[in-house]
Amino acid sequence: MFTSLQIGLKLFAAVMTMMVAAMTCGCMSAAYGAYQVLPVPKLTIYPGDVISSGALGTKRFGSAAARLPVFRTPDGLIGKVARRTLLPGRPIPLNAVRDASVVQNGKQVRIVFESGGLTITGVGVALQNGGVGDVLSLRNTDSGVTIRGTVQADGSVKVSP
Repeated sequence: MFTSLQIGLKLFAAVMTMMVAAMTCGCMSAAYGAYQVLPVPKLTIYPGDVISSGALGTKRFGSAAARLPVFRTPDGLIGKVARRTLLPGRPIPLNAVRDASVVQNGKQVRIVFESGGLTITGVGVALQNGGVGDVLSLRNTDSGVTIRGTVQADGSVKVSP
């Protein structure tokens, strides 16, 4: 049979073990309770600005931040472009950034049409900016016809049949 002192010590040891585990995972501090460390801008980042590692810091937020659709690490932010103004010290929403443009408005791009074993390439002028995977409009320089295609990683635009 255990004495009440032994039960109290075992309970205390179990609680301390759970607290140490929570502190090592980065989601709890004995002094502050539950929290989450998130990347935040150090300075105001304006729409169209490329996000660099020097523009980011971290800040501790309460447990309510765990439910927000925001970036959890700076890795997914570096090299992205702000879609809207990002304020210092505020978490960065997932929809507030986009990939950098691979194709720029008014610049020439290679157009690629593939169907079966047939591949046709041509030159067009982009009518808008676009990142990888974006569907954008461009004008075929040979025919003058406006077409739509998907931006590829190599900077070309793939037109579907």
